[in-house]
Order: sequence, then C-alpha cells, then structure tokens
Amino acid sequence: MTPQPNFRRKTTVAHVGNIQIGGDNPIRLQSMTTTDTNDTDACVEQAKRIIDAGGELVRLTTQGTREAENLKNISQQLREQGYDAPLVADVHFNANVADVAARYAEKVRINPGNYVDPARTFKQLEYTDDDYAEELRKIERRFVPFLQICRDHHTAIRIGVNHGSLSDRIMSRYGDTPAGIVESCMEFLRICKREHFDDVVISIKASNTVVMVESVRLLVKTMDAEGIHYPLHLGVTEAGEGEDGRIKSAVGIGTLLTEGIGDTIRVSLSEEPEEEIPVARQLVELIPECTALRQMAEQGNGDLCRIADDPIRLHVSAPTWGQLQLKAAMTAGPLLIDRRAHQLQISTDNACTPEQLTGLADAILQAARVKFTKTEYISCPGCGRTLYDLRTTIRRIKEATAHLTGLKIAIMGCIVNGPGEMADADYGYVGAGRGKISLYRQKQCVEKNIPEEEAVEHLIKLIEADKK
Repeated sequence: MTPQPNFRRKTTVAHVGNIQIGGDNPIRLQSMTTTDTNDTDACVEQAKRIIDAGGELVRLTTQGTREAENLKNISQQLREQGYDAPLVADVHFNANVADVAARYAEKVRINPGNYVDPARTFKQLEYTDDDYAEELRKIERRFVPFLQICRDHHTAIRIGVNHGSLSDRIMSRYGDTPAGIVESCMEFLRICKREHFDDVVISIKASNTVVMVESVRLLVKTMDAEGIHYPLHLGVTEAGEGEDGRIKSAVGIGTLLTEGIGDTIRVSLSEEPEEEIPVARQLVELIPECTALRQMAEQGNGDLCRIADDPIRLHVSAPTWGQLQLKAAMTAGPLLIDRRAHQLQISTDNACTPEQLTGLADAILQAARVKFTKTEYISCPGCGRTLYDLRTTIRRIKEATAHLTGLKIAIMGCIVNGPGEMADADYGYVGAGRGKISLYRQKQCVEKNIPEEEAVEHLIKLIEADKK
C-alpha cells in the first residue's frame, strides 16, 4: 500500500464505481486513453495497460453520442476480462453527450467553460447583471436534469475546470484570473450542494503551475467558507514529455500534495498513458519525505522567508536520477511558487555532475515560472480527439526550436484547451481537423487548416518572420 499523508484535508467521499475518492481513502491514480473511443478493442487494450500499471480510474474522451454509447461495449469487454476499474467519460461542448455517458460510465467529467456556454470567442463581451443571472439560470435548467440521470444510474461527476477553456461570460466579469477559475467551478458546486448530490470530484487545471496552485488554494478557501468539502483531483495540463513534463508535474501537483490537498491525481505526459502511472505513484510516495525536506530547507535558510534573493539550498538523495528530479522539484516547488526564493542550489550524494544539478535547478525554476533558460513546450498528452501524430510532431518542433531560449510554444491535439492555452504561449500549433493544423500567435489564429505534413515548416517560418 502506498504511504499516505496523515495531514490531508478532510473531504466528503465520492463513490465512483467500486472505489471511493476522498475522506480517509488512498490518493487514487488515474490516466486517460489516447485511442479513438469508437475503437472498442484499442480502448480496451490501452485501458488494460493503464490498469496493469496501477491506474485506478481510466478516462476516455466522448466527443459525441456515438462515443458515449460505445462506453457500454468497452466496459463490457473489460469486465469480461476481469478488469473492474471505473471508467470516466470526458465531455466537452455537448451537454447531451453527458446525459448519454452517465448511463454507461462510472463517472462523467464536464467542463464548466463549455457545458452550456459556447466555445470561447476571445472577445470582450458585456453582460449586464440581468444577463449574467439569466446565464446562471440556463446552467441550472440544464445541469439539474443531468444530476438526476447520474443519481438514477449511480454515476459520479467531475466538475473539471481548465484555465484554457474559461467561458467568455466568466472572462468578462473576472478576467483571466484564479478568481474567475474558481467562480466557474463554484457555480456548479452550489447547484450540487443545493440538490444534495454528493458523488462529486473537482479539478482545476492549468499548464501554468503558479495559476494551477493559486487557483486550487483559492478554491479550497472558497469551498470551506461555503461549507462545501468535495474531494479534489490534481493535475497540470499540457505538462509535456520527458524530464520537463515530470518536473513540471512535480512542482504543481507536489506543492499541493505536501499541503495536504489532493485525493486523486493524473500526471499528464505526452507519452503512452500507462507511463504516467509510475510517476504519479512516486509523487504520492514522496509526500512525507518532501514535506520534511522542505521544512529542513526552510530552517537551514534562516532568511528564506524574508529575503527572496537568497537561494534555496537543497541537499537531495534518491536511488535514481528520475526520483531525485521529482524529489527536488516537489520539495522546492512550494517555496518557488510562493516566490520565497528566486534561486535554487541542489547538492546530492548521488553520482551527478555539477552540470546535471545546475540543469535540474534551472528546469525546476522554469517549471515554477521563476526563470526561463530554455524553450518552453506546453504539449498535451493527446486523447481520442487528437487528429494528427502528436508525439512525432512534438519531436520535430523541439528539434527545430530548441535553441530559442525563453520562447513558449504550445502543441495541442485539439481545440478544447488549445486556443485558451495560447494565453500562456507565444505560439500555438493546434489540431483543427483530421490531418489539419491551425497556427496561433498567442490567442490569435494566423493560419488555418494547414496540411499536417507542412505545418511544422509553416510554424518555423512564422517564428522567423516575427524575429525579423
């Protein structure tokens, strides 16, 4: 059994199929398939790999009614083969799909930013108080019947807010802020509380670790003030791949875990989904050690709380280089997120070169948005919505742009969060259709529907033209 922290925030318990989330239950590990949800055999095989790796929940994208209905076949095949992990339907843009998915999945994730609201236009729209109140009534009229369907089928829900897909309505009143992210969530949670619907899990995600941590902290305060205590799912969206994706996840997720926040986690890597599970498990296992190590770092740096120019001096030992990376990122993350320091020095008893340790410190500083020393890639893990070869594309873009220090490039499989995450990127490469790519300069689309085989070259030309 994975060790669990004894200081976790107390929550209600959400019943999701054969497992419980929150309360005194273990922190649950999960991942998401990247296969077409209409392809039953491919989804079953990938779900089995996730579960065999230790995943306790498996999420699948359900962009249409056909995909939602096929969850029945996927679930049946898995159960026949002895796999009983709950399935989670991921729904965007179509509330009717959520109604269907609730009949076949153990949990349905909906996104407040696009459950009833249309896709973002990124225009500054004006809402009077009456307009705003009517929008809230529209949410309630659509959401309450969905809750009843979930109640009838013993289906849990996840209210999953993404920084990249806040509605124009929220943006008009709150802007692109943690307060807006939290209010987007609370609008739905208040209805759940009023309807006495308790099988609820919440997530607030962003590719920016500072925004993610600040928003979750604010959500916890807001829920506590309103007497709401649903369990929380943690994740950093579009974390990327390899060492950078792991370090970024450790900084964001790890910061909150060491504060006792979090009941289920997903590490979103642009890799095979089963590869996310061992990383998630290590983060949970490292909670007690990293919490103690951070306290030692604070005590050993007497002025750390007062003089942000002093570096964090961290001595970290671990059996592997990969675990050393996670441990250092998870320990330093809270101090850097809170800007209690702007420098980091890492030492170890392990066989590492000074260059490796300096590179690790720089990667952690960049993950915490303190200092940028290399190109930043905001890349999604992919899912059944992705309509191009994501991993090959990421490699090609990295090879062509790795020398552009400080530049932020988003590589997104589809439009769900794509344009929204452009706010934190200089350029965006977003799937627009099967084999078609649209390019963005920040949130502005500058070229649409480029054939996939030509799109990387178009991106490089755009960057080079802007440099001139």
